[in-house]
Amino acid sequence: MPFIFGFAIAFLLVSAPSASGESWKAGVSVAKITPESSMWMAGYAARNKPSEGTAQDLFAKALALEDAAGSRMVVVTVDLIGIPRTLRKSIESRARQHFKLPPENLLLNASHTHCGPEFRVAGTPGDDAFSRDGQANLYGRKLEETLHKLIGESIATLQTATITRSFARCGFAMNRRLPVGNDFRNSPHPEGPVDHEVPVLKVSSADGKPRAILFGYACHNTTLGFYQFCGDYAGYAQEFLQADHGGAVALFLTGCGGDQNPYPRGTLDLAKAHGRTLATAVNAALGNTMRPLGGTIRCALAEVDLPYGPLPTREQLKSRLGSKDQYEARHAGRLLEKLEKGETVPSSYPYPVQAIRLGGDDIIIALGGEVVVDYALNFKKDFPPGRLWVAGYSNDVMGYIPSRRVLKEGGYEGGGAMRFSSSHPGPWDESVEDKISNKVRDLMTLVKP
Repeated sequence: MPFIFGFAIAFLLVSAPSASGESWKAGVSVAKITPESSMWMAGYAARNKPSEGTAQDLFAKALALEDAAGSRMVVVTVDLIGIPRTLRKSIESRARQHFKLPPENLLLNASHTHCGPEFRVAGTPGDDAFSRDGQANLYGRKLEETLHKLIGESIATLQTATITRSFARCGFAMNRRLPVGNDFRNSPHPEGPVDHEVPVLKVSSADGKPRAILFGYACHNTTLGFYQFCGDYAGYAQEFLQADHGGAVALFLTGCGGDQNPYPRGTLDLAKAHGRTLATAVNAALGNTMRPLGGTIRCALAEVDLPYGPLPTREQLKSRLGSKDQYEARHAGRLLEKLEKGETVPSSYPYPVQAIRLGGDDIIIALGGEVVVDYALNFKKDFPPGRLWVAGYSNDVMGYIPSRRVLKEGGYEGGGAMRFSSSHPGPWDESVEDKISNKVRDLMTLVKP
């Protein structure tokens, strides 16, 4: 299927004011982002060849919301591995300039499918390790143009709408950090922490029919590992929901699934089954009493410098060059190359944190990176069920974000995955969870009604 850039399907969302008496507006747009030719795929370091066809098309979608006071926000979702920091920065700058949209009022989220293309935007840190050829950079440039146009289309089609909220639960996600001796194996751990909540936001037309459905789930989008483009379970959940609701646009907002996997996994049939299961949970939420949103949109966005742990010395890096782990050896080699060029190894990373209040009591916390489930569970302790929506994989996907518990335990999510990136010199410092949590609390005070 061709990769269609700049083509958007715009839906006019027309409805009565919400039951609370507040008037909302909404607009939504969609564009296909399936690569037009074979490309190297993202997500698994062991891949050894480019893609071989398409099982399901990939999409980018934008949902614009406007409250009675005229405050706007836009949620953009993509069926891709992640959002590079450079893409986020460029998109927010252009959206501010062309659409008067403040950066804090723009949320970008990736489904983290491992069956999408490998791409880079404007020299993203680490692109030397992953860009196979000019295809990756070309795709990234076209993707930026598509997302910019999507945002504009969603804003241009703003019309009055009823917006309601509810939630349900879905059970195929399971913790994947199985304790084995002093280590952790990537394997089903049914006793580990999970977040099975499925938050749902519905945009309805005048006759009560849904025109857009935004939903989330905290689980890695990794049922599949084959060489075909596919949105995995999240893609199929969106596809099924759109069929169930007469073509309403379904948008998936990935939760804190850094240490969660879909089980069982490994086949296309299982990806479809998990997608159907998740879509059924969304339908259950839609069948419940939906709470109308009132009040206003309030957004806040900030970056917090996340420190790395003790940086490796030159001698330590040289000793790792002989490691039997090829990824550890390559990681050491890249860092040594930087040092030999006189470049500085970073001691911290600018991490994005976003808080959005929709109406009175409904909050979305959007965190960058592959966030483990502890963050969502801890934040939700202070809120009634269904009131707090915590998303990971938002605005920048730079690596795993472990909690203090996971960092101390170690394993892949606790720091082992850092060796696959030339951007990170090593694991995070143990203060990471506190720094993120403190920043979230700061932003929450800024979005109070």
